[in-house]
Amino acid sequence: MAHALGARLKSGETLGDRVIKVDHAGEHGAINIYLWQRAVSRWRAPDLVPELDEFLEHERSHRALFAAELERRGKSRCRSYHLCGAGGAALGLATGLIGSKAVHATTEAIERVVLGHLAEQRTILDGSDPDAVRVIDLIIADEQAHHDTAADHLDGKRGLLERLVDRVVDASTEALIWLGMKL
Repeated sequence: MAHALGARLKSGETLGDRVIKVDHAGEHGAINIYLWQRAVSRWRAPDLVPELDEFLEHERSHRALFAAELERRGKSRCRSYHLCGAGGAALGLATGLIGSKAVHATTEAIERVVLGHLAEQRTILDGSDPDAVRVIDLIIADEQAHHDTAADHLDGKRGLLERLVDRVVDASTEALIWLGMKL
């Protein structure tokens, strides 16, 4: 059955269940992005490591929140979980190798897309699934801080590299969210 946000719901699954599954998979992808960016940045851009460590801890906490909510609901993780992890690893490795501008452009683009989806999820689920809204609310401030920190590093300057990274990351993030809502 198709539902708001383009979800194809299974029997016994609510829209809130699907949103939590997709958000959990997305956090897994984010962890892999930061893990690989951090690994490469140790030698490529060591000044980024403390910031990446902070973001990584936030994303691990977010994934744990969504995992706990899935467990409370008695639901398994999203079928896109491992795809998000592999995509995150590839993106983190590639942008880490390119350098700090690509790392910041990646974070800004992903968080912009994620914040838009979180706002949409909150609006649609408000009144029908307060537990899903509560978990979403717990991560919004961290995601906004990641976005704003990356944007500050870019300082409004968008060269060809940053624009290219932005477009690729925006499109791939949207595609993974769409796919997760369909699986």
